[in-house]
Amino acid sequence: MSIKSWLMPVISQRLLSRQRLLERRAKAEQLRVRSGARHLLHYFHQVDDPYSALTASVLPRLQSRYDIDIAAHVVGPPPDSAAPEREKLIAYSRRDAQLLAGHWGLEFHDKCRQPAPQAVQRVTARLVAAAEDGSFVAVAGVLSAALWNGTLNAAPFEPPSPALILVHQRAADALRQRLGHYLGATFFYAGEWYWGIDRLHHLEQRLQQLGAHRSGVADLMFPPEADLQTAQAMSDPAPIDFYFSLRSPYSAIVAKRVFELGRRTGAPVRLRYVLPMVMRGLPVPSEKRSYISTDAAREAFLRGIPFGRLNDPVGRPAERGLALIPLAQSVGKAQDYVLSFMHGVWAEGIDAGSERGLRTIAERAGLDWEAARMALKDEAWRVVAEQNRAELFGLGLWGVPSFRVRDVAVWGQDRLWAIEEELLKGAV
Repeated sequence: MSIKSWLMPVISQRLLSRQRLLERRAKAEQLRVRSGARHLLHYFHQVDDPYSALTASVLPRLQSRYDIDIAAHVVGPPPDSAAPEREKLIAYSRRDAQLLAGHWGLEFHDKCRQPAPQAVQRVTARLVAAAEDGSFVAVAGVLSAALWNGTLNAAPFEPPSPALILVHQRAADALRQRLGHYLGATFFYAGEWYWGIDRLHHLEQRLQQLGAHRSGVADLMFPPEADLQTAQAMSDPAPIDFYFSLRSPYSAIVAKRVFELGRRTGAPVRLRYVLPMVMRGLPVPSEKRSYISTDAAREAFLRGIPFGRLNDPVGRPAERGLALIPLAQSVGKAQDYVLSFMHGVWAEGIDAGSERGLRTIAERAGLDWEAARMALKDEAWRVVAEQNRAELFGLGLWGVPSFRVRDVAVWGQDRLWAIEEELLKGAV
């Protein structure tokens, strides 16, 4: 075992532990109290981003629920390194925002196109001015809705100078990067990031624990969806296509939930494995890696899934891991094997690139090691992985985990509820 493989699990276990997170939160609160400062929430808004439009619409409600100050920053789109499939991201964001809006009773309608550049410029000018004069929370949701539904009016408005807009956006982009993020629709509070309405529940729980909520506030605006708990009678359940990577932490924390959904509904889960993104030539910048790992740790804790003592399976470990999936499928142990691998590299720190590590993963899933050693020599899995990637791209998706049931295809472990809803349309 290399020194890196030995040290990584030890270091990651500490960095991603719940105890460390709570210690950092407690220290941040001590510093705030000592300085006499109010609770300050930074919000980063990207004007032409659908998720930002949704998030802006709930800012007044968020501020009414908590004794907080909100500092708004109007940012540009993520850099190319954080959005390697930009056109797919833009198109999917609109579809996903409409899905979210329908689910939570918010306003957003995908018109299958981005707002006109001139309209984006006008709203950018107005929101920069609002961010500077403190009226952002009051006007951002209304302006964003008008931008996206095409009802933006041409009321007289004295825009800030182009120089001021440029200075604001450059400073906002720099602050976002310095604090460690890359997307719009993001909140930063006392050392921690929260993306869009999907992660507001983490922020609200933190503020409530600090006593920052106003009288009568005891619920969450967007609570995490509970997984299906009881078996459902299905006459002919549609299959679930599960697109995943062995190097994806979000794939790791959702795999058990997907398989359990399949078990409770009788829906077959079809494994659509792909090579990790970086092994497909797509960059993952440091701030993106950092946020994903810490966010995955929060989400894993929420779902009661062991996570954090990791041994990054990039490269040879992922390839060896994928090579054994066809064998596991042939003996009816595919789900057991995927869960064993995910738990091994993301919760136990097993080095899947080593003989000992992969053997442990394989044998406890019920695979014969001699058969596994022979399977490692067969690279037919590469053809399948590429077919799965092409299929994923054909759905307008590119990241994992992603799922498809019938005509519904979604990306992200926090969209499993949409797959469950589609499946249950066939309940008896």
